[in-house]
Amino acid sequence: MKIGVGSKNKTKVNAVTEVLNDCPMFADAEIEGVDVQVEQFGHPKSLDETVAGAIDRAKQAYVNHDFGFGIEGGLMKVPQTKSGYMEVAVCAIFDGKQIHLGLSQACEWPKKVLEKILEGLDGSQAMKAVGLTQHEKLGEHEGLVGILTKGRTNRTEFNKGAVVMALMHLENPEHY
Repeated sequence: MKIGVGSKNKTKVNAVTEVLNDCPMFADAEIEGVDVQVEQFGHPKSLDETVAGAIDRAKQAYVNHDFGFGIEGGLMKVPQTKSGYMEVAVCAIFDGKQIHLGLSQACEWPKKVLEKILEGLDGSQAMKAVGLTQHEKLGEHEGLVGILTKGRTNRTEFNKGAVVMALMHLENPEHY
């Protein structure tokens, strides 16, 4: 079985690989990151944009594969938060017929970083602009969660949560 992940970002490919390694239905799967064409709209600023991005990545990754996985991180409005938004990862799995969605846990960007994202920077650019990292591509390393949890988690783990939730559909088709 061949699995395409709609990104070459190691935090996304590793998240899918680590979760599928523990999933009997994917025991012998070959997993590869796939270069996909992503609309350059900056950091997704709504749950709708984030879900659409994950689905687009999954469908592109499906080409020449048995399953396509797409992971997209983005903002969603959350009442009572300090900034009005939280960051969430969405995993979409495309099996050629249906989309199966899962979301990660969510976290809040620091207000100064969020302001930069809302101005059009992506998360890595925004974190660098306010001096919280020197990484050009923080999202390919520990991510926001790695820095602000003081290493207790990282972006791969953050993405894994979304993958696990999306897999519920495939592992329990009688309920979906």
